[in-house]
Amino acid sequence: MTPSGPVRFAVLGPVLGHRGEVELDLGPPRQRAVLATLLARAGRSASLTEIVDVLWGQDPPGSAVNVVQRHIGALRRLLEPDLPLRAAGRWITRSGGGYRLDLNSGTLDLLRFRELVHQARALAADPARSLEPLVAALELWRGPAADGIGEEARAHPLFTALDQEHLDVLKEAADAGLRARQVTRLVPMLLRAAEHNRFDEPLHTRLVLALAATGRRADALAAYRAMYARLDEALGIGPGPELRAAHERVLRETTAAPAPSEPTPLAETAATVIEPVPAAPAQPGTNPPAPSGPAAPAQSGTTAPAPSDAAAGQPGGGDGGVAGVVPRVRPAQLPADLPAFAGRRDALARVLDLLPDRDEPGGTVVISAIGGMAGVGKTTLAVHWAHQIAHRFPDGQLYVNLRGFDAGGAVMDPAEALLGFLDAFGVPARDVPAGLDARAGLYRSLLADRRVLVLLDNARDTTQVRPLLPAAPGCLAIVTSRNRLSGLVAGEGACPLTLDVLSDAEARELLTLRLGAARVAADPIAAAEIAALCGRLPLALGIAAARAQANPGFPLAAIAAELRAAHGSLDAFGDEDGTDIGAVFSWSYRALTPPAARLFRLLSLHPGPDVSAPGAAALAGLPVRRTRTLLAELTRAHLIIEHVPGRYTRHDLLCAYAAERAEAEEGAAERRAAVRRLVDHYLHSAHRAAGLFSRHRDRIPLRPPVPGVHPEEMADQEAAADWLRAEHAVLIALIDVAAGAGLDEAAWQLAWAIAHYLDRHGHWHDLVSTNRVALQAAQRIGDRAGMAHAHRGLARAMADLGRSEEAMLHLDRALMLFQEAGDQVDRAHSHRQLAWVLEQRGRNDAALVHAKQAYDLFRAAAHRPGQAASLNAVGWYHALLGDHEQALVHCRRALVLLQELRDHYGQADTLDSIGFALHHLGRYEEATTSYQRALTLYRRFGVRYGELDTLTRLAETHLAAGRAEEGRTALKQALHGLDELDHADAVRVRERLRALHTPSATPSAR
Repeated sequence: MTPSGPVRFAVLGPVLGHRGEVELDLGPPRQRAVLATLLARAGRSASLTEIVDVLWGQDPPGSAVNVVQRHIGALRRLLEPDLPLRAAGRWITRSGGGYRLDLNSGTLDLLRFRELVHQARALAADPARSLEPLVAALELWRGPAADGIGEEARAHPLFTALDQEHLDVLKEAADAGLRARQVTRLVPMLLRAAEHNRFDEPLHTRLVLALAATGRRADALAAYRAMYARLDEALGIGPGPELRAAHERVLRETTAAPAPSEPTPLAETAATVIEPVPAAPAQPGTNPPAPSGPAAPAQSGTTAPAPSDAAAGQPGGGDGGVAGVVPRVRPAQLPADLPAFAGRRDALARVLDLLPDRDEPGGTVVISAIGGMAGVGKTTLAVHWAHQIAHRFPDGQLYVNLRGFDAGGAVMDPAEALLGFLDAFGVPARDVPAGLDARAGLYRSLLADRRVLVLLDNARDTTQVRPLLPAAPGCLAIVTSRNRLSGLVAGEGACPLTLDVLSDAEARELLTLRLGAARVAADPIAAAEIAALCGRLPLALGIAAARAQANPGFPLAAIAAELRAAHGSLDAFGDEDGTDIGAVFSWSYRALTPPAARLFRLLSLHPGPDVSAPGAAALAGLPVRRTRTLLAELTRAHLIIEHVPGRYTRHDLLCAYAAERAEAEEGAAERRAAVRRLVDHYLHSAHRAAGLFSRHRDRIPLRPPVPGVHPEEMADQEAAADWLRAEHAVLIALIDVAAGAGLDEAAWQLAWAIAHYLDRHGHWHDLVSTNRVALQAAQRIGDRAGMAHAHRGLARAMADLGRSEEAMLHLDRALMLFQEAGDQVDRAHSHRQLAWVLEQRGRNDAALVHAKQAYDLFRAAAHRPGQAASLNAVGWYHALLGDHEQALVHCRRALVLLQELRDHYGQADTLDSIGFALHHLGRYEEATTSYQRALTLYRRFGVRYGELDTLTRLAETHLAAGRAEEGRTALKQALHGLDELDHADAVRVRERLRALHTPSATPSAR
């Protein structure tokens, strides 16, 4: 008898199906794997190709499609026993060239899991409330996703992504639990997860903190020691800053801890859950950045012994700093002050009184939340105040526009703001943690003994601001927002200051500064009426004054009459504040020439924080010269600001007004066409820049740009790098815009174009985010080349960030896709990249195999740049394996090819490899010559890290040859440069220099 009742499925653990209370027999492993694929897609289509990938990987049989169809038929009959043969079922349907299993949160545990997580995130501001749905979601997991379908099938990224999703939510729950001081239910989950993810440092960090928070401090310390030993033994590296900081925190708590029967919660605030300590011992085995050319010589790290609990966390020498970083970078990010500041004397006196009278370090951290309506002059006052007191903060000034009320909804995530702050202090990208709490901890550690002014402009709410607040005495945070931010006043003791509109006298003063005393005195009644019609708002007054300045012959009464006749929009703003600022905007907008007005409207479609003249020209479909004239007209009208030469920005209210006008006056087709022109402009310009930036990089084919697009010309590599640097934020944002506008092909191609720039400049978190968008875009349109390139870009980023296991998974997918496409060259590039990732994991023998595969594929494709790079890689891995003669054979062949190709960067890398092999053969004079030739090339082309990396090896050759003074000099030069870069290798070089000063020091090669 067929069992009755609703059908339910489970994939969060063993794959299960139930009808009522009866468990269904889902068949053999491959049939379960087909079902698991449909379940993992959670109600979305799984393509036939994807199902075949799950079942057979890269080597499917010729009958693969027939086998899948048989399994689908068997599953249909299982779920609907009365279904006629070959009939379409209700549960499993054909969709988009694949199959879909129709599900909801009541029929699939995965969808219920995500539903609970979504509920929790809506309550994120209250950790205690958000914790309950998070724990309920985690309790749905019964083991690894899709267990029981076979290990090869379960290794597919579709299922490993589910496991990662589980881990991410577990970490999220741990953070909430630590904030809410409720971690008891999470400890068993963390222990199980840590057992299966033995090298996941963020997970083990939370485990250490959670154990300590429940009074199990001895277990917490033991967990740290076990992780330290595991990293040292398996990978030759020490714990990262998050885990070290957690250990340090447990030690501090242990020193003054109550008896175990009185457990004290460890975490006090969200921002201090994971907080790296300011000074740390030398980091053992720090990985170098990824090579951007041929396989670059690896760094040898010195592995420090695991610290005892009594001594852990003590400074290991040097001058302190974060993760061994010693030099201090002094950022100066404040925007320019107004040359003439009008009014606000009482407000300015009040904020100046907030600071202590003396210019000495220490004292209370002061946070001033400057509230007030949009356009009231909050930023102007904050910047003016900051400039007046900047001298009291000798370690620098930070500024960020948090875009809390951005018209396009692009509110800045605090993690993104922290990334910018850490970059301003010179923290290498690979040392920046991924999580918000960890970034906040690193940021506060950097400020621990500094005096820094932090201006957080245009904040949306307290949650956005809190992670960005310094905790160090002597620092000052200034926050501006339209909201009151009462949470800062209550929680952090902020000093609130709410700005009102200008007084009549202040408004008259502003107009006098702009228009001259004589003109205002000639018609004071009209001046007063202009001020009243502008609501005495500085933003509106500035625009009105610009209109009057543009018409010096107009009496002010005529200006007032024009303004009185205007009718604005921004209705929501007017309703809220009683001020029709839209009338001011409308009046100024209607005074524009029609082409300038159109450009003003279209600029609202640009996603970046600012726009260049060529970018604006693309939006309008006009020549750049004509567009510059229109931009000048908009600047004179104070509707945009030329904040740096050639780049324009605007107030978010003006952007909102422009968006309203675009919605009302531009048809949907014209708005779409403008976005298409903008995307094509940046895509083709970025493609040109990529070709100059990496001369020997293979290109991807692009469709011709649409009419009206004139991609930018760049003269050389330096110009390309400058363009990419200036457009960095715009390009990142535009990838999302392209994907959102259905321009999926352009989205992944844009990500490809900027990948090398992001990689070489250490923007690895951007490399992750852009390639994730690219992968999704390529998947939507079934573009397998795009998917392959995105997987390879993700692999590079993951490897750069030390996440080598994820890098391997992405490279496997890229290799499979390139192989399916018959693309030998990109397969070869992927093998060479895989060799580098394997080297990171200490598997030099496997790395050599893949380097050889890369060379064979490049040779078969007659791809000479690839052959040269791979020959160097093959030689390098021979050297790492001790076969230095073979290393010389391959590297010298590579050098000949590279010289023919005029690839100077590749030559420098290869000369460095040759020097390494010669050194280990005892041929020190030849090694010295080779290293010096590499240094000459690196210096000529400004490859700073390559120069310093080679300099450290040249120093070892000097020492081995008995040239002690030359060796010390080279090490000091390398250390100075690495300190300037804030590079982690500085720790190793500093330790080497110290060792040379001890009596027992002996020269050694790298």
